[in-house]
Amino acid sequence: MILSKPILLAATAAALRTPFQVPIDSTAGSGTDVGDINGKLPLVDSEKLQALIKGDALLARAEKLYAIAQLSEDEYNHPTRVIGSEGHIGTIEYIYSSLAALGNYYKLSNQSFPAVSGNVFESRLVLGHSVPATAQPMGLTPATANKEPVYGPLVLVADDGCDAVDYPSSVAGAIALIQRGTCPFGTKSALAGQAGARAAVVYNNEPGGVSGTLGTPSPDHIATFGVSSEEAAPFIDALKSGESVDAIAYIDAEVVSISTTNVIAQTAGGDQDNCVMLGAHSDSVEAGPGINDDGSGSLTLLEVAKQLTKFGVKNCVRFAWWAGEEEGLLGSDYYVAQLPAKENVKIRLFMDYDMLGSPNYAFQVYDARDKVNPKGSQALRDLYTSWYERRGLNWTYIPFDGRSDYDGFIRNGIPGGGIATGAEGIKTDEEEKAFGGRAGDWYDPCYHQLCDDVGNVNVTAWVINSRLVAHSVATYAVSLEDFPERKLEEVRSAMAETGWKYHGHKLVV
Repeated sequence: MILSKPILLAATAAALRTPFQVPIDSTAGSGTDVGDINGKLPLVDSEKLQALIKGDALLARAEKLYAIAQLSEDEYNHPTRVIGSEGHIGTIEYIYSSLAALGNYYKLSNQSFPAVSGNVFESRLVLGHSVPATAQPMGLTPATANKEPVYGPLVLVADDGCDAVDYPSSVAGAIALIQRGTCPFGTKSALAGQAGARAAVVYNNEPGGVSGTLGTPSPDHIATFGVSSEEAAPFIDALKSGESVDAIAYIDAEVVSISTTNVIAQTAGGDQDNCVMLGAHSDSVEAGPGINDDGSGSLTLLEVAKQLTKFGVKNCVRFAWWAGEEEGLLGSDYYVAQLPAKENVKIRLFMDYDMLGSPNYAFQVYDARDKVNPKGSQALRDLYTSWYERRGLNWTYIPFDGRSDYDGFIRNGIPGGGIATGAEGIKTDEEEKAFGGRAGDWYDPCYHQLCDDVGNVNVTAWVINSRLVAHSVATYAVSLEDFPERKLEEVRSAMAETGWKYHGHKLVV
């Protein structure tokens, strides 16, 4: 069982500030336009900063992070850094203590926030006389009543099950069969619960299985599975022809509230009203230690933050390590939601670094176009692609789809972008020619699994991308000429209306 555990960190005056209060301290760095508060350091140079990023240092950090993940073994029987675990608490403490050791170059702040985490310990679904092979409990699903099997007729819900009128009276005491589509899974589960269903089964509206999350817990949620369209089809046909189908659903699960923490580090010098921000998530999934996802990104940020202390900056640089990304972008969403408008506009751009060393990698760049994203996003995209091109490296575009921590920023008017190396997607033949590796396999065959350990990271790709991260920091720490000054009335973005299927790595619709 995951319990709520306090995170004990050094309580300095700076640490007690909220993250949006840090840039308000306009006295920091006064009297100089370079990044150290005394103005004694040379202005950051991209090539020099990149040269300081070494594979040995990154690997040493990865080994340390794996040892931290092992702190969770007594509770989980394997290494993990899922929020609420000893491994994640240790990760936060490692990040914070590493930054604190750098002296007064950075102002540090901790932002604790409430979060939810879910575990499914056991589950089983029987439809008629068969056990669907694709049956998967939804993320953050509650257990069945009393954590016991529930029995009832299978009842087909009308349309997409997004309105109360779609649920016939016969759903009461039954197991609802609902088509995926239009509205979030959590809405379907809640409506089924309000109609008196004992459990819900959401079948896919496209080929293949469906594994998603119910999202923010509701007292109306009921135990909910996802199944493939193919396995649901014969039962849908039977119900439409007037036949009766019995079903059994069983889920032993828990959804718990915990407190977790974002860590923010901002240069004490530089223009405090114009900040370059970058982030990575500090947590893993429960299944494994998450050394590539996203140890690779969070450790790159830590190493770049360390090496940046050798230089000054003109614009402040703000590093963030988000908690709860794997539970649905909780930390970054909370951070952006807490920003007053006058602090939001001080963030001139946000760069997301999630999974930088996938073993079967492709160099992926978010295709951030100004037409549909906050202005400046395209300039960031082009910085990445031009860097790869100058080094004779291939790259490929990937879309913004709501799966990582850029989401809250671009939805709230902040230009954003980032790079990645791939998760559970399948490498194409064209990508094999461009990047090597193996077509037909996942970019990261250990994605969200126990084997995402130190040996799962492609060090060559990781070092290359870490140097690109350093380049992005050095470039924008000196100049923001490609980014228009942001205004209060532009805090909200057209992206706020975008209805992506994902929020984090799990489907929500």
